[in-house]
Amino acid sequence: MDEFDFGPVRFIAGDNRGRYPFCHSLYIGGKRRVIIDPSSNEGRLIGLRDGPGVDEVWLSHYHEDHFLYLGLFDERILAMSEADAPALESMEGFLDYYDIAEGGDRKAWEEIMNTYFHFKPRRADRLFSADEIIDLGGVTVEVIPTPGHTPGHVSFFVREPGVLFIGDYDLSPFPYYGDRDSDIDQTIGSIRRLRAIPARVWISPHDRGIYREEPADRWDRFLAVIEGREARLLDLLAEPRTMTDIVEARIVYGRAREPKLFYDFGEMSTMRKHLLRLMEQGIVEQEGDYYRLA
Repeated sequence: MDEFDFGPVRFIAGDNRGRYPFCHSLYIGGKRRVIIDPSSNEGRLIGLRDGPGVDEVWLSHYHEDHFLYLGLFDERILAMSEADAPALESMEGFLDYYDIAEGGDRKAWEEIMNTYFHFKPRRADRLFSADEIIDLGGVTVEVIPTPGHTPGHVSFFVREPGVLFIGDYDLSPFPYYGDRDSDIDQTIGSIRRLRAIPARVWISPHDRGIYREEPADRWDRFLAVIEGREARLLDLLAEPRTMTDIVEARIVYGRAREPKLFYDFGEMSTMRKHLLRLMEQGIVEQEGDYYRLA
């Protein structure tokens, strides 16, 4: 994928088309130069750091595929939301935010984060305020709270070129809201808020990356995936089911995938959010290890 400039904003393509464990980054030039979500391409990020320069690193949220190369910027200011910042302050806190239980799986996740994502505890130097407007010197950026994917997820609207970095409301067929403090209804609300932003260019951190026309059909598909998951779960619960039964139905990913640890966790955590939502609505109830229609 190529790099593109939109006035002071540069789209930095991620390896493997920005698919996990990478993502596309955004570089904003101004008197204060910013890189958003440094997980694109290690060599290109080094070039930006050592060439035109990087003064600050902004994270849309705490997930590992958005901080992969954060270690290249140890001497730069790190900014993120107050709700998400504690996740990066320790490995224990990071795994807690994912709601990974104590035991063998937690040790396995810790090894993955250390080996493949170079996790290093880091305290944010600055915390974004809700709806903060930041003047980078000739470039104005609005920080838009978009919770749901994570509790403190933020998106960024660069006013002058009309560029909206939507973060992980990434128009893919796999919306995720399975962390400890993630929320389905907040996810839906954040998508509605993003749709109302008067952008001219929409930047997703994964896959296609750049949308030059309002992606209405993809927003609709994103929301339809959430609704479809819940409908299939309700169909499954025509008979009482355990969480193991629900995971093995593969409602999220459609089939068993490798690595099993990763995808089984994604199935479980996503379905757990739907179950909690349905129980709050009085539609589903739990009896021991079984979930059933109320």
